[in-house]
Amino acid sequence: MTHKHAMPFVLMLSVLTTSSRAQTATHALSAGKPNIIVFLADDLGYADLGCQGCKDIPTPHVDAIAKNGVRFTDGYATHPVCSPSRAGLMSGMYQHRFGFEHNSGPERYASPEFGMPRDVPSLAEKLKAAGYATGMVGKWHIGFQEGLRPHERGFDYYYGFLSGARSYYPNSPREFDPIIRNEVRVTDETEYLTDAFARESVDFIERSKDRPWFLYVAFNAVHSPLEATPKYEARFPHISDPKRKTYAGMLSALDDAVGRVMAKVRELGQEENTLVMFYSDNGGPTPETSSRNDPLRGYKGQMFEGGIRVPFVMQWKGKIPAGQTYREPVMGFDCHATALAAANVDVSLRETNSRSRSERATSDGANLLPFVTGQGKGRPHDQLFWRAGRQHAARVGDWKLVTTAQAGGAMLFNLKDDIAEQHDLAASHPDKLKELQTAFAEWERGTQPAKWIRQDRRNAEIGGKLKAEGESPTPRRGTPAAGRIDEAFKAADKNNDGKLSRDEYPQPGVFDAVDANKDGSATPEEVRAYYRNRRGN
Repeated sequence: MTHKHAMPFVLMLSVLTTSSRAQTATHALSAGKPNIIVFLADDLGYADLGCQGCKDIPTPHVDAIAKNGVRFTDGYATHPVCSPSRAGLMSGMYQHRFGFEHNSGPERYASPEFGMPRDVPSLAEKLKAAGYATGMVGKWHIGFQEGLRPHERGFDYYYGFLSGARSYYPNSPREFDPIIRNEVRVTDETEYLTDAFARESVDFIERSKDRPWFLYVAFNAVHSPLEATPKYEARFPHISDPKRKTYAGMLSALDDAVGRVMAKVRELGQEENTLVMFYSDNGGPTPETSSRNDPLRGYKGQMFEGGIRVPFVMQWKGKIPAGQTYREPVMGFDCHATALAAANVDVSLRETNSRSRSERATSDGANLLPFVTGQGKGRPHDQLFWRAGRQHAARVGDWKLVTTAQAGGAMLFNLKDDIAEQHDLAASHPDKLKELQTAFAEWERGTQPAKWIRQDRRNAEIGGKLKAEGESPTPRRGTPAAGRIDEAFKAADKNNDGKLSRDEYPQPGVFDAVDANKDGSATPEEVRAYYRNRRGN
């Protein structure tokens, strides 16, 4: 007989479960598990932050992370374009190990195979298993199909969009890519998207404040389309170039969003128990957005430093000494390894496939904490590698191999003496060239072929089907022919001195990328070289 005051069994079980979870969370907090934030910018140029030397766009909130911790001069993304780079972060390894080598293209054209496979655990899944509340806000871009979306890959909460780009205005009539909250489409958003991402991030922190939490804020700023509100553009009356002014507004909004999130962390008294990391998914696409990669050569999509070397800063007050500049190479997937180390999650570097009994690497990242606290010796990485179709790169020490079809073969640079990659040493150092080529070949043996190519309506086939061996994707339209370049040069050269000043150059926003030797003028040779490199993008 049931007593009228007895607690129903289901309710009692619920209470006990809730109590158990609370005890688990309390235990985790008492064990010193830090909160973790990863801020990921989209297409941010190497020289677009104040702490990186930018003069025309203040970024005080991101700069504060560097001031309170460490700035990495040689921070790299794992790929020169968005989607594979994000897969590298979430997986903690070279995305090539599971065939994730290219962007998807729009969802409606993408390969059904596109996405990070289920048998590759995400950072969120690992931290959730360790007792963390997990939240993501922003651009996903590593899986469209059922089972591959953020709320299915370890995130308790998700707010953002799944594709590679969309309007910053939430209800744009031309948008195909909806904003979603977990798996439900959002129809009532009214804020500029970067502001909305800040709001959702702050709300997640507030909801999760009583247990360890992991927040991944994946901005679509400053990726195209160039869209900023009047509020943000009004901050830059000194910028006359319309493209750069809009870009400045977008970046300022991103910086404000970082500031709002960090203000919430401080309000809760959790800053000294929060590890914060910030970097960009790839270099800035200078011709498209006016991003600055100074003093690097190249931009997004290329294997030159401007395509893969990115702003990279980190803080953990009380753990990482403030005001550091770290000059050894680090990589985006190091954020993955560092987060797990901070959370005391022990993840094996190799796992055995139960079907084939073959082993594969499960981590390529390095825990950066020993190196920035003075406890680690040497370099986090002796070698780093990149591959995107027919172009690839390798860094071994200060030496850099770059191979592109457009360049006609392999180039070799010494980054210690030539950060701008202006002096090809392949001919004068054949032994060093062979050394790096051998290193790349050895690394490549541990990778898989690309499972898809980027597809859109201009390409041959919907569904991301790989083209025949030796074929390359459809080249971008609008690349000027040599004759047109020469004609345009002559028309712009008002004083007929055979070179163009910044004022004469038709596109001031890309002048610095064209002026390879930084002498304040652009020669016909430099203009042609610029467009040759652009074709390689």
